[in-house]
Amino acid sequence: MHAGYFSYHRIHRIVARRSECVGLFQFRTCFYCTKVGFVAKRLPCEPTSRFYGYPFVYIRFIACLSYSSERNFSPGSRSSSDSSVHIVERDDFDEGKVDYGEFGEMGVKVFGELSSFGDNTGGCQETQSLNFGGFDEFEEEEGENCCGSDSDDDNDFAALNSYNVQCVRTDDVWKIELEENEFRHPLVREICRLIQLRSSWNPKLESDMRHLLRSLKPRHVCAVLLSQDDERVALQFFYWADRQWRYRHNAIVYYAMLEILSKTKLCQGARRVLRLMARRGIQCRPEAFGYLMVSYSRAGNLRNALKVLTLIQKAGVELNLALCNTAIHVLVMANRLEKALRFFERMQIVGIFPNVVTYNCLIKGYCNLNQVENALQLIADMSSKNCSPDKVSYYTIMSFFCKEKQVKEVRDLMEKMVKESNLFPDMVTYNTLIHMLSKNGHADEALEFLREAEARGFQIDKVGHSAIVHSYCKQGKIDEAKSIVNEMLSKGCNPDVVTYTAVVDGFCRVGKVDQAKKMLQHMYKHDCKPNTVSYTALLTGLCRSGNSLQAREMMNGSEEEFWTPNAITYSAVMHGLRKEGKLSEACDVAKKMISKGFFPNPVEINLIIESLCREGKMDEAKRFLEECLNKGCAVNVVNFTTLIHGYCRKGDLEAALSLLDDMYLSNKHPDAVTYTAIIDALGKNGRIEEATDLTMKMLKKGLLPTPVTYRTVIHRYCQMGRVEDLLKLLEKMLPRQKCKTVYNQVIEKLCSFGNLEEADKLLSRVLKTASRNDANTCNMLMERYLSKEMPLSAYKVACRMFNRNLIPDLKLSEKVSKRLMLEGKSAEADNLMLRFVERGHLSPQGE
Repeated sequence: MHAGYFSYHRIHRIVARRSECVGLFQFRTCFYCTKVGFVAKRLPCEPTSRFYGYPFVYIRFIACLSYSSERNFSPGSRSSSDSSVHIVERDDFDEGKVDYGEFGEMGVKVFGELSSFGDNTGGCQETQSLNFGGFDEFEEEEGENCCGSDSDDDNDFAALNSYNVQCVRTDDVWKIELEENEFRHPLVREICRLIQLRSSWNPKLESDMRHLLRSLKPRHVCAVLLSQDDERVALQFFYWADRQWRYRHNAIVYYAMLEILSKTKLCQGARRVLRLMARRGIQCRPEAFGYLMVSYSRAGNLRNALKVLTLIQKAGVELNLALCNTAIHVLVMANRLEKALRFFERMQIVGIFPNVVTYNCLIKGYCNLNQVENALQLIADMSSKNCSPDKVSYYTIMSFFCKEKQVKEVRDLMEKMVKESNLFPDMVTYNTLIHMLSKNGHADEALEFLREAEARGFQIDKVGHSAIVHSYCKQGKIDEAKSIVNEMLSKGCNPDVVTYTAVVDGFCRVGKVDQAKKMLQHMYKHDCKPNTVSYTALLTGLCRSGNSLQAREMMNGSEEEFWTPNAITYSAVMHGLRKEGKLSEACDVAKKMISKGFFPNPVEINLIIESLCREGKMDEAKRFLEECLNKGCAVNVVNFTTLIHGYCRKGDLEAALSLLDDMYLSNKHPDAVTYTAIIDALGKNGRIEEATDLTMKMLKKGLLPTPVTYRTVIHRYCQMGRVEDLLKLLEKMLPRQKCKTVYNQVIEKLCSFGNLEEADKLLSRVLKTASRNDANTCNMLMERYLSKEMPLSAYKVACRMFNRNLIPDLKLSEKVSKRLMLEGKSAEADNLMLRFVERGHLSPQGE
């Protein structure tokens, strides 16, 4: 068959009469998809085919034939308005739009809709007619500020009005439980390995990945998604797999992806996955919308979380109790308890009756707002609602009492739990109380419950004992902690490394480092080998007590003790040496830390640089910064600024300017603080022209001057008497960043330097706003005039203040009046006091 490039229109007409074209296209062709197009390979069994040169016609035919097959074999599954769903969905979910670039170059991008060629879904795709307009409308509102914009009306509960009480409701959830062997499956492990190599992918690795993907069962795909440490990587793999030819996600994969995203703040990704489910014809159950709602809640978007209910109504999905519980949980976590209670009442009106999970969410909300009485009342009301409270209901209130150290109330609640609900305290109850009390620093009360549990025949494990030991150590009660350890040994409940480490850290906190060392030896005697955390606690104690050199020696000899220092260990020793002034040793530890693959963070780097600069060791500080930069440490602008400031304090401005240029070479762009440090140093050394040029350079780069920048420029220019140049510079700075008190600062600086004439010229600019700051500035100018024995000028300033409805300082004005009387200007003196009388600040008798 000879097919031209534009013959796909005829193919459409032929496919429309499918019965007439049986046997017309009896061929098989394999395609290898590239980013540019397709390369066809003719099989040996095929005759000479002209599709080798015109693959596009073949592609269009297969797409149309596939769609026609779906319409003929699945009647009613898609409406006529959704005929282009395969074409549109690829555009809507293109990874270039959602910024998942690492997987964006992989797989079929243009003709991914040909995945309908084969279906690996296992037949689990249930189609459902959903309203796509609901998704589009929901997407348009994403740009709104959804945090803290909650309204008091109940428009978000409109979905409850459409609830059909006669509808058959099921409580099953599309949630897959994977076994351990599925995570260890060879195909799953190989896929995960290839995903880790995604930064260095090539066509060979991608081809292997695509081949393995088609061999995976849906449960294995879920295992791959759940195995990723970063949820963003899991989402990238999900999108990439969805684009592959002859592959389509099973429904359980969508629900697994949504469940993963519900534990993160990636609400945009969750919304896109849910929208993709609708376009793929996957049945969107209420649980899918619940996952989206929780994700919005974690991201702090309460408004969009509640709008999911509206989206459910438009999609035609029936509400269930689980989704209502999710909505109440979202409201409680957002501290919208009143709205949660209104939702609670509305759901009962429409026929959705709460269960114990619903009540537990509300109990949690009451406890979060310290309304424990209402929480107790809610437990009392549950019995009348044919819903008995469980232990979680009581544990939630007990947790609140533990935080408030109300042990008596905890015991009363335990008795109530037994009498009214027939729930007896068990091992979980006592373990929960012990851990909650210990966590909140109430070790004595936790120990009482431990004794009570043992008296009732329960055996508290080493985890419960360790919690009490750790709590005692944090309080500095080492003797009590040590006695519990000895008690554990006598009971046969051998302490583990966590328990011993808590005691070691406790001894170090109170300065008993020798006792901490003995405890480490005690660990060896009881066949408990100290780990890195144990030694780090000891080294931290040594550094606190001023024995950082000894700590460094112990760290260097770690190989003999068969333990390996980590980043926290190196940081503790490094800062211990720095605090003791042993900066060279601290730098050596930092270099060794980098050589071991542990990079200090910018804060740690900055502390070392600042200490070296304070000691005047600028060259050593610069070498340390360069080495950190060359080794790949996270050096930031603050580190460069600290070093530049050190050079400026030392007076080496050439080195500071050179380092400023080096910042651009290192792709570390200086900020306003960096420029301000150099501008101040240039002005201090009289290089005011260079300071001006640098200020203009800062403005041209779009950096906004800070209040410190304004104070620096004003101080240096006023110090040199360059008032005109200062005003010109301020006129260029103010449009970039407003500063209401800029002219106040100029006048005050001029007054401090004795340039009262220039200060008086600028007084009109200050009096335009007539604020309290302006009054303080005028009072300062009056005081300076008075100190220069110029009372008449001070009087004129006071009059100008009265004209702007500003009241001068009364005591200062009285001094001005007396000085005017001495100089024979009684009219001005009387007029000044009369102004105060007119405004009610001075009585005539006082005058």
